[in-house]
Amino acid sequence: MSNFTLSDLEAIIETRANSDDEKSYTRKLMGKGVGKCAQKLGEEAVEAVIAAMKGDKEELTSETADLLYHLLVVLRISGVSLDAVMQELASRTGQTGLEEKASRPAD
Repeated sequence: MSNFTLSDLEAIIETRANSDDEKSYTRKLMGKGVGKCAQKLGEEAVEAVIAAMKGDKEELTSETADLLYHLLVVLRISGVSLDAVMQELASRTGQTGLEEKASRPAD
């Protein structure tokens, strides 16, 4: 098992987002704004779904890595920390998923 964490990835994204490196994909992507970052997140989500439906574990692993990376980029550009997301998840552990969903305000 790897010791690499999503917190490690978040720190790398933070460093690259603030760098002057013209070759940084993270910096270039974030320079295009939240819309482009969110679009890439959506594309990776679809690709992960397709891989899952095909039953291709290797492809699903790769696409999930891309999905997690792009999710953290969207969180970063939106000013939301991974810690805030983890705190939200932790707050939901005291109830079932169905109870949590039912407690949300109706749209």
